[in-house]
Amino acid sequence: MFRSLISGMPVSPASELKCDRSRTVCITGHREKNILPYKGDPLYSDVTVGTVRMMLYRYIDMAAERGYTDFISGLATGADLWAAEYIAHKKQNDPRIRLIGAMPYLRHAERFSREYAVLLDFVERNADVLVTVNDDPDIVYSKHGGASDLYRNRNYFMVDRSSAVIAFLNEGSFASGTSQTVNYAYRSGSLICRFGIGDVYEIIDRAGTDLRSIKRETAFFNNVFDIAP
Repeated sequence: MFRSLISGMPVSPASELKCDRSRTVCITGHREKNILPYKGDPLYSDVTVGTVRMMLYRYIDMAAERGYTDFISGLATGADLWAAEYIAHKKQNDPRIRLIGAMPYLRHAERFSREYAVLLDFVERNADVLVTVNDDPDIVYSKHGGASDLYRNRNYFMVDRSSAVIAFLNEGSFASGTSQTVNYAYRSGSLICRFGIGDVYEIIDRAGTDLRSIKRETAFFNNVFDIAP
């Protein structure tokens, strides 16, 4: 048993995770720095990010409505942690739901900003299970050697334990970890719920820049999880 360097919460080796794959969803998505604001205008940065979050929340709700109970987050900055935060709140009113945090390695958050470190601390303290795919306490990511596969191994682990994926993935984003995760999910036959920045812009075009209107717009989405697990 290990402990998180952020929250101090217990962390188990990933091999010990027990979950029903048929009722498990994993979530993947771009980091905040890769979200270009609506119309390229920095004044719309908040509403653009807010719309991404609203769409993530709606797809999580859809999955829960169709019987999915376990949600795996890779605990990366941006979409991963936004989704995990929402699930942490959602499960307080739905005892069926479990939040599973999957670290690529124990020191993965060493370079997080203070804002994201605080968010990660909240998520870890409210997760039902925290696991690490690599339990070497000294390993850090490197583009060379065995440490170059740390994030890929985490991404594959999440897909292997899930039957569905919620992904915020932009068109043409071929080299990202999110693209790697989604491509592996396609090869694995997973149900994939995918949206990108183009979908975000379309919602803002229809609903305007008021987040309350955007939330109402997402409420009318058809449930893409049309086959219960």
